[in-house]
Amino acid sequence: QVQLVESGGGLVQAGGSLRLSCAASGRDFSRDAMGWFRQAPGKDRDFVAAISWTGSTEYYADSAKGRFTISRDNAKNTLYLQMNSLKPEDTAVYYCVVDSFARLIDGDLDHEFEYRGQGTQVTVSS
Repeated sequence: QVQLVESGGGLVQAGGSLRLSCAASGRDFSRDAMGWFRQAPGKDRDFVAAISWTGSTEYYADSAKGRFTISRDNAKNTLYLQMNSLKPEDTAVYYCVVDSFARLIDGDLDHEFEYRGQGTQVTVSS
């Protein structure tokens, strides 16, 4: 059974940092692009960041550039998101996904990702 399990969310003050993890199991994801999305209540999902299967290519939403860093450890089948300088507008459920790199960044809100996790709540207080 394929599973993506996120962890590392929580409550943090504005300006603080969190590191999210996404542990993948059930198959080898080392040849798949992976990414992070977030969704706040009543809003569409937002793309946050994506990374190629080699880790050599990263792509970020404008809102994440300079503050967030996506990385992966293929030996551990784990995806990470280091979030610094957090803002209240970053508050959302963050979840990891697996799909083609093009699909991760194309902005198609109707696309159902190949795999996605349940998410972890990030709350940033002002």
